[in-house]
Amino acid sequence: MKRFKLSVAALTLTGLIFIVIGMYFIFLRPPFLPGDSRYIGTTLAAINDAIPGLSGWITKVFWVMGGYILTTGLLFAYVANTSFQKQMKGVFSLVTIAGILSIGLMTIVNFIIDSDFKWTLLASTLPWIIALILYKFNK
Repeated sequence: MKRFKLSVAALTLTGLIFIVIGMYFIFLRPPFLPGDSRYIGTTLAAINDAIPGLSGWITKVFWVMGGYILTTGLLFAYVANTSFQKQMKGVFSLVTIAGILSIGLMTIVNFIIDSDFKWTLLASTLPWIIALILYKFNK
């Protein structure tokens, strides 16, 4: 039973991590990070000269993306403390697929683009993975 409570806590932590990432995208993330211009192969100044309105537009895109990430976190935390905790049918598959398509895909893409945040995001997947492993051990 203790292991199962840890799985609920780990999945709740996953939700909290998403909430923090979402808030970062909404309130703190600049339109371009150093890794963005490295990946594109040009300078931020060249990007702004070529497309003057891009920074303002991409900021708003990140507000929306942040909202979706934050919402995903709220839903993960809610599921952790309701259907995951009750071990309802299908919840393991749902949490597995949701994690793969959210933090998993985000992490993979950050490795593809060689982001400065790739290792931080990889570490952020650990509570989700731990929650799934502990859930299965409790079955």
